[in-house]
Amino acid sequence: MIEALFQNLEHRDVLSGAERALLHGTLSKERSFGKGDDIVAEGARPTVSTLLCEGFAARYKITEGGSRQITALHVAGDFVDLHAFLMKTMDHGIVALSPCRVLLAEHGELKSLTENSPHLTRLMWLDTLIHGAIHRSWIVAMGRRSKASHLAHIMCELYVRLQVTGRVEGLSFHLPLSQAEMADVMGLSLVHMNRVIQAMRRENLVTWINQTITILDWDRLRSLAEFDPTYLNLWIEPR
Repeated sequence: MIEALFQNLEHRDVLSGAERALLHGTLSKERSFGKGDDIVAEGARPTVSTLLCEGFAARYKITEGGSRQITALHVAGDFVDLHAFLMKTMDHGIVALSPCRVLLAEHGELKSLTENSPHLTRLMWLDTLIHGAIHRSWIVAMGRRSKASHLAHIMCELYVRLQVTGRVEGLSFHLPLSQAEMADVMGLSLVHMNRVIQAMRRENLVTWINQTITILDWDRLRSLAEFDPTYLNLWIEPR
């Protein structure tokens, strides 16, 4: 189950055998969640941090009016709440968007890791920095791009992130989100979301059938999205 984390880290730097063993020991407890379950609740003070190993999850906030805004999507290999190790109290919730399997790292074990393995500490820091970069990219897309460009950017990003852990087939990938859930990602009504998807289909950019997205023209989709993967930091160098 931990292999997705190794794939994520080894797209940025080299892991030693000892570091792999340390991560195995740190992430020793397994849990499963059903679709719609909260992996971490808003306001909770978790004593563990959670590595997503299978499935899709999302960070979200609920407004006083009851509307939900999804602020991040997580895929296998992502720590969904590594920041809780230091921030302590969760200011948002994390929900399973599909059946999910996770591994848990006790905060005491993470403290020991940070005190005894400076290289792994830097890689864990890099993980949180990359999620911050993704968040900035989402803000730009939501605030300054057309809705079609915004959706195209999300599709390009997810394809690249899933490619890292071998979860794509050609130009196709599994995305178990309903249109309503995608509307919560983009801050749209369900009707507006449907119109954006249909427009992209008419342009022969993608198909979206039975939770599978197939990119029909990567170059055109990337151009529409103005997608530059630099923020995902997918190159190997000493950290």
